[in-house]
Amino acid sequence: MTGIFWWVIFPYVTLAIMVFGLLYRFTFRQLTWAAPSTEFFEKKWLRLGSPLFHWGIVFAFIGHIMGIVIPMSFYETLGISNHLYHMGAVYGGGLAGIATVAGLVILLIRKIVIDPIRIHATFADFFSVVALLIVAGIGTYMTVFGNFTPEEFDYRSAIGPWFRSLFVFNPQYQVMTGIPFVFKLHTLTAFGLFASIPFTRLIHFYSIPITYPTRAPQQYRSRAQYKKVK
Repeated sequence: MTGIFWWVIFPYVTLAIMVFGLLYRFTFRQLTWAAPSTEFFEKKWLRLGSPLFHWGIVFAFIGHIMGIVIPMSFYETLGISNHLYHMGAVYGGGLAGIATVAGLVILLIRKIVIDPIRIHATFADFFSVVALLIVAGIGTYMTVFGNFTPEEFDYRSAIGPWFRSLFVFNPQYQVMTGIPFVFKLHTLTAFGLFASIPFTRLIHFYSIPITYPTRAPQQYRSRAQYKKVK
């Protein structure tokens, strides 16, 4: 019964909260669907932490797609051996994880030590950064350290089939009962993070800026220059 709760009920509940929460916020609180910039409060730390986090999380997301969503048979068809995939996952995923964690640490310290940012930050702002740091930290630990132990675990043979089975409404929860604890913890905390997205600024993750490269540039003029011309 415990396995059914954690690997069937819990994932569906968190995903339902995320989906209905997104629909509610888009319908009734659309003006809050954003992540307001704090660059005018502080720039130096932001310019370092934000790119590290965002690029790290993008490549980590791609890595999860490649390892969990795409089945092993696809790589076998392409002739990619387990060893080759493993090396790519360790080094590529490790770098992405380290960048993500480093960026989050910088952003969290920035929220704490910069007075204007700390004053304007809400509980949800701190929660989202800490939650991301926990999930990313566990994932980075698994990638960097867990893959160099004698008892190496191939998540593609267990977590991948289970994850895909959720979306065809035939959850294979049995395969999750025997996986290492740290993989279970990473998976459950990630689903918990999904459920929190509609209630934090992480919601801007779903606003893909497709038209951003083609939009008209914004122009700023200093007051001093305006007064001089006037």
